[in-house]
Amino acid sequence: MLAVPSDGQVVCTGCAGVPSPLACPRCGQEDHPYGTLCARCTLADRAGALLTDPATGTVRPRLRPLLEHLVASPNPTAKIRWLAKSTLSTALLGQMAHGEAPVSHDAFRALPPSRQHDNLRHLLVSLEVLEPWEPHLDRFAAWLTAEIVPTVPTGQAKTVERFARWHVLRGMQRHAERGTLTQAVTTSARLRVRAAVELLTMLDSRGLTIETASQADLEDFITGTPGYDRATTISTFVAWADKSRTNTRLTTPWTPRSPPTVTVSDAQRWAHVERLLHDTAARTDVRLAGLLTLLFAQPLNRIVAMRTDQVHLTEHVTVTFASTPIQMPPLLDGLVRQHLEHRTQTSPPGHDAGWLFPGRQPGRHVVTEVFRRELVAIGIKPHENRKAALLHLAASMPAPILAELLGTTDKNAADWARLAARDWNSYLHHRAQTDAVKVGPSTQVSGLTASITRYP
Repeated sequence: MLAVPSDGQVVCTGCAGVPSPLACPRCGQEDHPYGTLCARCTLADRAGALLTDPATGTVRPRLRPLLEHLVASPNPTAKIRWLAKSTLSTALLGQMAHGEAPVSHDAFRALPPSRQHDNLRHLLVSLEVLEPWEPHLDRFAAWLTAEIVPTVPTGQAKTVERFARWHVLRGMQRHAERGTLTQAVTTSARLRVRAAVELLTMLDSRGLTIETASQADLEDFITGTPGYDRATTISTFVAWADKSRTNTRLTTPWTPRSPPTVTVSDAQRWAHVERLLHDTAARTDVRLAGLLTLLFAQPLNRIVAMRTDQVHLTEHVTVTFASTPIQMPPLLDGLVRQHLEHRTQTSPPGHDAGWLFPGRQPGRHVVTEVFRRELVAIGIKPHENRKAALLHLAASMPAPILAELLGTTDKNAADWARLAARDWNSYLHHRAQTDAVKVGPSTQVSGLTASITRYP
């Protein structure tokens, strides 16, 4: 704080020898005036009182990282408001501090689901107070126990639990390990469990079980509701029954996989690219995510899980989607720099965890639906435009190179190459003949960059 001494020169209160009315009487800082004490000292007192065990007069070691995180916050006033308004979170923290609730995920599982509890849980995970937690898995298990098993006819519950826990839930866990466990995957898992329950309920009404069911029973179930694709939703349960030797006599109709289709023209895609490059009304992170989809055919569920170490800033900006860094074209490189600068300024410590697109919940990246919703709101359908980008890129380079650069599978790249009506067999022969020249992804990066710099 400035003061004006007798000679008229404006100097700070320290140089003027005048006590600052904004200085905290405890720490002497003027940064966060709040009340009798500054906001940081007030926060330290309130958080300390909340997390102190009255029996010992100390903070439990498991909760000390949380206390240090709160006190070190760059915005202590916001944390004071959080302590005042998040009554559910503070009540649970008080119970943990007093030894009335365990400092574990079990304490959260015993309570009704709430946004406050989820945010606190993510915060404790990000501070390594709790072990990593995947909310989709936890909620699926709770949903299965509370809402599904009680509705299953007597004698069929064990079959449902075996299928749901040892097959469906394990598949979700594999998705979680790959970072692809989205809300869509969870919804699909629940639909498959519900289909199994419907089939078992019908069999029970006939005095049958899955072990004694016949193909005729299955076909009656599939055709029982016109307009509802039961064959698709029940196919996983039937495949599990065969694999587990529960019933090997059942089969579902096989539907051949249709070839990929493109409903967005190249001109429309480039118009969307132009808009995302120059429309400053949209958020920077939404524009960047949309451009990575429209130009590099990256799916949103992979974009949201990108990390900052995949972006390299030198004279140029390069991004690594799979194993080979790709130089960003003009304008897009500036947008990447802009996003990184804004991210550094706005992400509080402990929230980003190295994510390129940190979410609101501590230690979590933004969810896919956030970007999808924002892009659709401005007239851009990410999935359809990604297919148009894949078609364009598949016509520009060999399928193996496309797979290596963009991180897609060889089969997917080959499917798109066939759709683009490009025959790259000669390329494979040429590559085999020129190993000494090292023809590979690095020789194609410039070609990829050139193929996406046709800004209108």
